Amino acid sequence: MLKILIPTAMLFPTIWLTPAKWLWTTTTAQSLLIATISLSWLKWNTETGWTASNTYMAVDPLSAPLLILTCWLLPLMMIASQNHIGPEPMNRQRIFISLLTSLQMFLIMAFGATELILFYVMFEATLIPTLIIITRWGNQAERLNAGTYFLFYTLAGSLPLLVALLLLQQNMGTLSLMILQHSQPALSSSWGDKIWWMSCLIAFLVKMPLYGVHLWLPKAHVEAPVAGSMVLAAILLKLGGYGMMRMMIILMPITKEMAYPFMILALWGIIMTGSICLRQTDLKSLIAYSSVSHMGLVASGVLTQTPWGFTGAIILMIAHGLTSSALFCLANTTYERTHSRTMVLARGMQLIFPLTTTWWFFASLANLALPPLPNLMGELLIITTLFNWSPWTLIMTGIGTLITAAYSLYLFLLTQRGPTPHHIINLPPFHTREHLLLALHLSPIMLLILKPELIWGWCF
Repeated sequence: MLKILIPTAMLFPTIWLTPAKWLWTTTTAQSLLIATISLSWLKWNTETGWTASNTYMAVDPLSAPLLILTCWLLPLMMIASQNHIGPEPMNRQRIFISLLTSLQMFLIMAFGATELILFYVMFEATLIPTLIIITRWGNQAERLNAGTYFLFYTLAGSLPLLVALLLLQQNMGTLSLMILQHSQPALSSSWGDKIWWMSCLIAFLVKMPLYGVHLWLPKAHVEAPVAGSMVLAAILLKLGGYGMMRMMIILMPITKEMAYPFMILALWGIIMTGSICLRQTDLKSLIAYSSVSHMGLVASGVLTQTPWGFTGAIILMIAHGLTSSALFCLANTTYERTHSRTMVLARGMQLIFPLTTTWWFFASLANLALPPLPNLMGELLIITTLFNWSPWTLIMTGIGTLITAAYSLYLFLLTQRGPTPHHIINLPPFHTREHLLLALHLSPIMLLILKPELIWGWCF
């Protein structure tokens, strides 16, 4: 753990002491080096399930893929942000990169925490850099409104969790995950225990977000700069799923009767947000709503509490993290050229940028879960475990899958095919930087086809 945390902490002196000319090159190179070292977490040779460097931080097969995704995304965010942050004064550029680095620090400590209170503190700490990135570097005038939504939704969901964790500490005498997973609290069917169960999970369901408490997400995505959208879609939503998996092991007996309303909301949300996607005109808004739809599938997979459900959820989280981040990068490259996110105003791009259309095609197919990509594997495992839980869910998941395919193709056809509008003239060509960025997003998805057991978690 320290072999990643110390180089990440050393990024701060690098950011503030590097000459202006070399700022982006040096920081990106160092963060790429950290991402490469983090791949060593994929090598699993312990039998206990945990590899701990100290009593508070440890890695297990559930957190390892998410930790690697976190480290992998920092250089990608830097590569993506270079164009629109570059013209700003040097100090602001340094502050921006420092915020991204601090976000990575908090996320590594959140995913690596073995103490639930440390996890809670880091879960909350990720709010601050994200909020600053959205409200300071966002594109539109609505960004303060989006930041307020983001802050208050997350805080309102998280405060009951703090009380629930303090109660758990009082009852069990420990908040260490290593001990808690082997000793479950004595839960009854009393109202008090049901409220405690709710307060344990509501923070993570807001963060995922579950349909019904999802309104902050499209706002935050649409207003955030590209790095903000990438980190939100790829990692911050996964904190919710990861937290749910960790808490579910402790909350086992009472979940069977309490899961129904949340399962209904998650499954209904898949259809509703998919239908909203079909009506979107804004490019980033469509990708944001598609994230809510995919996270509904993850939430329902976790709520079934089966090994298949957990495995499907973590595979879909990793695959969705890379896919939606790639889609946001593509949306940003289009926005930087046409200065509009309205899809109808930027159609017919295939004639102008044929190679970029290939990236769009691949990202759209990954989004609709084309075989043999890991997206499909995650979705199939979740749909199978849901069918086993109740055969009626097949109607919801089936319609949801069809709608996902429909809006992914709608997104691709509307932006890339058709006649090019007359007002689109004098567009700068795509840079090697942007092609590299998309290759680094989509090649891991391709490679995971060959060895999907790396992201199965501890379920098989």
